Amino acid sequence: MMASTIFVVKSIRCEREIPLKVTKEKAAENRAALVQAAGRLFRERGIDGVGVAEISKKAGLTHGALYAQFPSKEALAAEAFAAAFKHGFEQMTADRDGRPATLTDHLDYYLSFDHRDNLATSCAMSACVSEVARQDKVICDRVTEAFEQLVAVMERGLGASPVKAENRQRALAMAAAMVGGLAASRAVAKSDPKLSNEILRALRRIVGEVGGEAGQVDGARRRARATRKRARGLRAAVRTQLR
Repeated sequence: MMASTIFVVKSIRCEREIPLKVTKEKAAENRAALVQAAGRLFRERGIDGVGVAEISKKAGLTHGALYAQFPSKEALAAEAFAAAFKHGFEQMTADRDGRPATLTDHLDYYLSFDHRDNLATSCAMSACVSEVARQDKVICDRVTEAFEQLVAVMERGLGASPVKAENRQRALAMAAAMVGGLAASRAVAKSDPKLSNEILRALRRIVGEVGGEAGQVDGARRRARATRKRARGLRAAVRTQLR
């Protein structure tokens, strides 16, 4: 009789320890929460400065939920970086007031004080650039893809420039300066805020010059003047007809 009772109690206990099955919708929700939490924490404190326990807690989940989604911290980091890069590029290249973003818009966004000061939502490359080379290849692959995307965005926005170099060379130099320069600006911000601001302002000017931004701005101004002139001509013609 006692043996039967023990068997029943153990059976009930085992049944209670079996985890509930997670739906596909809930699993996707958990994955998204982990990716978002990891992306913010990695940018705030570095890849090696954050453990899976903190990421799980930030996402409101357990270790088990994390490892049910990702085989390793490195796999999570790779997806978190990919998601962060995607969101960042969408913000940088989004239309401005109904018009396509220009090189000026890209540079104003990336080399801004706000971008520098908000690590958790900033470009993951500039936030973690110094430690990526020490990480697994899967993480380096995502960073390489993102860097190439940034180069492509810069190259598409190039204008005429006195710099004697091929377009890809100019775009490569601009992207590298933006990522590294933003990181340098952050590195000195606590001890010398003035120098940090000076770095950003210098970057903004020089990168713009290499990209041919001045020519684009002049061209835009000429087009705007021509548009205003045509509008004045049309108004004058209408007034003449009404007389």
